[in-house]
Amino acid sequence: MTGPATGASGATDDVHLLALARNAFGALMPDAAGVAVSGGGDSMALLDLLARVQRDLGGSLRAVTVDHGLRPESAEEAGNVARFCARHGIAHDTLVWRPGEIRGNLSEQARRARYGLIADWARRNGLAHVAVGHTADDRAETFLIELSREAGIDGLTSMRPHWHADGIHWSRPLLSVGREALRAYLRRQGIGWTDDPTNEDARYQRVRARRALGALAPLGITAGGLARVAGHLAA
Repeated sequence: MTGPATGASGATDDVHLLALARNAFGALMPDAAGVAVSGGGDSMALLDLLARVQRDLGGSLRAVTVDHGLRPESAEEAGNVARFCARHGIAHDTLVWRPGEIRGNLSEQARRARYGLIADWARRNGLAHVAVGHTADDRAETFLIELSREAGIDGLTSMRPHWHADGIHWSRPLLSVGREALRAYLRRQGIGWTDDPTNEDARYQRVRARRALGALAPLGITAGGLARVAGHLAA
């Protein structure tokens, strides 16, 4: 896991992040809520923020990790999340994807399988609401990917803060927050996370989109800016 480091207090940033978690999810916390956690920085920050909100508001929070089994380290990474949850008194389950023959887009097949497994898990546990840890960077990358496909408004705005599917209300409480801001939060809290090596593999379109964002910076085009454009179009 990427280790925690010391830094500035960031108290104002922490208050802002907690407010996002509370506003997006707090109303449902007195019942029961789920959170999907891969062990990466984005979802670990979301897990900790929601756990802090849950401690304030009461109610039930349950975490889930999907082990896709596509890398040798995946079981250990799921174990890291389970141990974090055990230390903090959060119920946690690991779901294992057992793919058959894989043809075509592996990332898309894994994504569909992940959401299907999580939806089934949520229904079994009586959870009507599940949060996922997408960020402004994810929204900007999705915008660029859809732009490359010459998508219309529906495609360009496909990453939304809330949506319904498979009988579940899904939310992205941190969609307005940048990836690095969440890693800074984790460092301040002394929480480690796992960096997935496939996030540096240029065979994947999302990785190429991420790198393209860096090339657009001299034009004043940033991940945060593109994420806000996607939000304006979705309004």
